[in-house]
Amino acid sequence: MKLLKDILYKAGIVDLLGSTNIAISTICFDSRKVTRHSLFVAVKGEQTDGHVHIEQAINSGAIAIVCEEFPDLIVDKISYIKVKNTSVALGEIAANFFGNPSSSLKLVGVTGTNGKTTTVTLLYQLFKYLGYKVGLLSTVKNIINDEIVEATHTTPDAIQLNALLRRMVDSGCTYCFMEVSSHAVVQKRITGIDFAGGVFTNITHDHLDYHKTFEEYIKAKKGFFDALGEDAFALINKDDRNGSVMLQNTKAKKLTYSLNSLADFKGKVLENQFSGLLMNIDDNEVWVKLIGGFNAYNTLAVYATAVLLEKDKMQILTGLSDLSPVEGRFQYVKSESNITVIVDYAHTPDALNNVLKTIKDIRTGNEKVITVVGCGGDRDAQKRPVMAKIACDNSSKVIFTSDNPRSEEPEAIIEQMKKGVEPVNYKKAMAVTDRKEAINVACQLALPGDIILIAGKGHEKYQEIKGVKYPFDDMQLVKDIFNILQ
Repeated sequence: MKLLKDILYKAGIVDLLGSTNIAISTICFDSRKVTRHSLFVAVKGEQTDGHVHIEQAINSGAIAIVCEEFPDLIVDKISYIKVKNTSVALGEIAANFFGNPSSSLKLVGVTGTNGKTTTVTLLYQLFKYLGYKVGLLSTVKNIINDEIVEATHTTPDAIQLNALLRRMVDSGCTYCFMEVSSHAVVQKRITGIDFAGGVFTNITHDHLDYHKTFEEYIKAKKGFFDALGEDAFALINKDDRNGSVMLQNTKAKKLTYSLNSLADFKGKVLENQFSGLLMNIDDNEVWVKLIGGFNAYNTLAVYATAVLLEKDKMQILTGLSDLSPVEGRFQYVKSESNITVIVDYAHTPDALNNVLKTIKDIRTGNEKVITVVGCGGDRDAQKRPVMAKIACDNSSKVIFTSDNPRSEEPEAIIEQMKKGVEPVNYKKAMAVTDRKEAINVACQLALPGDIILIAGKGHEKYQEIKGVKYPFDDMQLVKDIFNILQ
């Protein structure tokens, strides 16, 4: 139990009704989760306004309410705390309730359109290799040293985030690497969190269903770096034209990494094969089991971050060679007939272009490239024709199919994608709405030596249709089709 007056520190109180000298058992912003002696924070969200549910929260046992406006009905013996912004207050309250766990370890946040999951996962692997107890917060999964915790969002809400960080600290973790989504920045989910550093990978058009404009999307990413403290570092990809924007107002130490220009951390790709990358990093050659130019950037970001966390450079380089590819990120298998199938999470134009460019760089030139691709429903519709054009321009054959249609009709999404197909590519493209059938068709069309790319879902083990998540695993389906046992 925590005293209310202790956890309200930094909450930005405007007005107060009632006592702060009361014990709080838990905090929540979902009235359905309120229990006896809870503190309920009335957050104004995208779908609902928590202020509407204050009475329900009190009936369920809440004894303190944090709100932006006092309700019309004031209940006796209930404490009401008025603040300017309940989303901001929730972050500060959550951090205090759990004992500010982010201050007890080195927490590094990674943000960008592409590369976040790979970068944080590789950092987790590297620091485990170096002998540390480490936490991971990612799109794929959360890990408390060795314990895997299911991930429901790229960045958890403020309460879940601080609860996970507290468990990491209590289990002895000294480092944590987490993805920081643009949604999390705008929704103030990382308010009250103490970051040792921030890493920017890149930014391309995505999430415009939420941010509306590319400028707002950039502003959201920049907000993460604006909030970093003087003791933190801000590491950005210098080769991204918006990278310098992230550094404009940050108080953190500013650093850069690059494959193409002078930077604080410089890298170069010497060889790029299906078996991995040979790179030169800060004048040292290193072989990594990752594929493609985009992974060269991820590897360089990992190296730079580890150096900034004061680890030995040679131990870092040795560790990089030991890292394993991330599930669903350019994950590939070969059939007995020498057909290569690649499963990748690429669900943005830039990511799809990067994967197809990597295939082009590696292939000999005689193989066909068959791409299976769809676009998610209830998400940025502007990218649909763009992704279709990229797929057609860089493939021998393209099969448009269903991704996670969510509440939309998959046929309608595919029709929007087709608008990006130019006349010269009409014969390349076909549509097979059922994803399982589309993958089957791709495998039937492929001849020995050909390459199949299945893009969009990567590590996901489900397909979301009309609010229901049905079991679906691209890689497992491929293995079943080709009878691959590995």
